[in-house]
Amino acid sequence: MIIMAELNLGENFLDFSLYNTDLKEVKLSDYINQGKPVVLLFFPGAFTSVCTKELCTFRDKMSLLNKANAVVFGISVDSPFSLAKFKAENKLNFDLLSDYNREVIKLYNVYHEDLSMIGLPKLKEASKRAVFIFDKKGKLAYKWVSDHPGKEPDYDKVVEIVNSL
Repeated sequence: MIIMAELNLGENFLDFSLYNTDLKEVKLSDYINQGKPVVLLFFPGAFTSVCTKELCTFRDKMSLLNKANAVVFGISVDSPFSLAKFKAENKLNFDLLSDYNREVIKLYNVYHEDLSMIGLPKLKEASKRAVFIFDKKGKLAYKWVSDHPGKEPDYDKVVEIVNSL
């Protein structure tokens, strides 16, 4: 049973384990415990135009995020195999994590019941587009969640927040 939470600024991260594109288990607390800022980028689906643009924009801003020693994870409900192809095709320079069982999007309360608002009523439980930034102690420093899958985050704001930590 998944407990959904409304995570607010200043609250502790919600731990999880997901598989990356190399089929290695990634546990969030392992990275939080290293004392680095962590950025979670939830996105609806690999190979879609807005998601490709978003993740490629973050790819191009990684040097700015690396200055803050930040760890970045992209998370979607796609399989690790699809995410591996997506990562390779777009030369992404951060880990993508598969929430294929839709546990983490529910834990973080960033899921669409369906995508009927964009004409796809039969697609169930995709991730909302969202950004969570945790500081070096695992406290939520920034949260942005969009109810519309076509809306993109403020990329410069994400870089600014990460570099202020």
